[in-house]
Amino acid sequence: MLRRLLDALAGTEVSAHCDLPCGVYDPAQAKIEAQSVKATIEKFLASDDETFKARAIAIKEERSDLVKHHLWVLWTDYFKPPHFEKYPQLHQLFNDATKLAGAGGTKGSTDVAVADQLLAKIDEIAEIFWETKKA
Repeated sequence: MLRRLLDALAGTEVSAHCDLPCGVYDPAQAKIEAQSVKATIEKFLASDDETFKARAIAIKEERSDLVKHHLWVLWTDYFKPPHFEKYPQLHQLFNDATKLAGAGGTKGSTDVAVADQLLAKIDEIAEIFWETKKA
């Protein structure tokens, strides 16, 4: 029985939008981590306790890496060539956002404005993401 099914499917081109059901992707994961980064920066700046500040830096750096991870998953696993054709700014948005979460951004900075810039980029990506979900 299985052999007949495999023979019937042989040579059949199969395609899917994504490697898992699309419901597993959501830019909210990156945004939650970016909000955590911003809150950690604010707590760092408000504290005079050096031990607390050292812990805040470690947490901020860890959360910044998680932002990059969640963005990379969206960039490489969810978005496909037709999305990049329809939204030509998408590659640049992801590049900018991941850099804002990296060593030159929130991972290496305690500037709240940088965290706000990161959140704004994630919001732009999310807007496009949700537009693609309507199609």
